[in-house]
Amino acid sequence: MSKVVVIYSGGMDSFTLLHKAINDGHEVHALSFNYGQRHVKELQVAAKVTAALGIAHEVVDISAIQSLIANSALTSDIDMPEGHYADANMKQTVVPNRNMILLSLAIGKAVSIGADKVYYGAHGGDHAIYPDCRPEFVNAMNAVSQVANYEPVSIETPYLLATKGEILTDGLKMGLSYENTWTCYQGGEAACGRCGACQERLEAFRENHLEDPLPYLTREML
Repeated sequence: MSKVVVIYSGGMDSFTLLHKAINDGHEVHALSFNYGQRHVKELQVAAKVTAALGIAHEVVDISAIQSLIANSALTSDIDMPEGHYADANMKQTVVPNRNMILLSLAIGKAVSIGADKVYYGAHGGDHAIYPDCRPEFVNAMNAVSQVANYEPVSIETPYLLATKGEILTDGLKMGLSYENTWTCYQGGEAACGRCGACQERLEAFRENHLEDPLPYLTREML
């Protein structure tokens, strides 16, 4: 059994990824980050899931860097855009350099505990809007992570070319239930149903002919 670090936000993609790493037979160390995101509620969900699974979980507070990664609807006082990720206005949800920062910290954690892999939940649905979820970014970061330390660490992205619907399908095959996940960028008591994250999640459940177990203010597809 090898040790791996899983970047675990508490969302449905990383929830599926977490269980995939467990099912692959790894000793999993889940790593979550508070970077000042509006939807910090996802970290509470992550803590609940990892406690139930009995696996190591660390929440790292890097909110002090919020001023360095500002001008995103996720980290600044900017109106949250509504609609699908295919819409150009969703670029307002890009957090500058976020995934390079998170991967760098996760690689450092992996080296420190003797893990040889970092699992990262980038997927095909993110490619249109988020440059740091695209294959060219992942491949470049993977190359760097092989030489940045004395101990090479590989970045594992099993869903890099998958849609959110396909990720959900894989999770369902693993017998997963998604009531203990959080995706909405607003972070309210109920998911807004209108931000890009909600729209893509609702679409994924419809593709799998299921109803999302989370409460929503609206389930209308925009």
